[in-house]
Amino acid sequence: MALRSRLPEVRAVVVAFGGVAVWLWLFTRLHNALGKDPASAFAHARTLRAVERTLHVDVEPAANQWLTGHPDLIQPAVIYYRSYYVVVFGVLVWTYLRHSEVFRRMRRALVAMTILVLPVFWALPMAPPRLVLPGVVDIVAEYDPLWGPATRDPNDDHNHFSAMPSLHVAWSLWCAYAVWSALRVRRPRWALLAWLFPVLMIVVVVTTANHYVLDVVGSFVLVTCSVGVAWRWGRVVDR
Repeated sequence: MALRSRLPEVRAVVVAFGGVAVWLWLFTRLHNALGKDPASAFAHARTLRAVERTLHVDVEPAANQWLTGHPDLIQPAVIYYRSYYVVVFGVLVWTYLRHSEVFRRMRRALVAMTILVLPVFWALPMAPPRLVLPGVVDIVAEYDPLWGPATRDPNDDHNHFSAMPSLHVAWSLWCAYAVWSALRVRRPRWALLAWLFPVLMIVVVVTTANHYVLDVVGSFVLVTCSVGVAWRWGRVVDR
């Protein structure tokens, strides 16, 4: 009887997370299949670098050199680079348990973000700085003992040419926005602290030579559009 009484609760959890899990699996498959033309990816990277030089924001080589000059920070940077999976899952579970309305909005934003980014990856493959810029150190490949070597393997199933926009930064912005939305009224100071996560992620992806500065700008645009789509989506559902 106890199990039967909990079936609606179990069903609600399956519905809440099952659809997201299936979509993220499908998104990963589509992401790994799109925009894998090396010639286009390197050409787009050269164009992006030219734009960055014009704007005087081509700081990636200097940032990478700074990190390599501080070896005590390298391993924490690699761990932080890999951490966003755990944080995204944690934010989803926390908002589901404690802030259901925020969970619904952020789940829509997550789905919108992954849908909107796929055409960009298809139309604008982009080689990351670690594969383009001479003299930079591929930090993750060098210092991640488990998955690092795969980041340079052109024959594996992963998409190595999806630097624009940075999904690492986009995911971290999504997490910060979710936490900020949940806490900004009752605990505004804690809500502001959530934004440290994307700030540090921006530093990490640039210093490890995984993304350009303009990739970060693209992430802000992506998340802003995704939140807008989620808001409109919610209005339609409410009606």
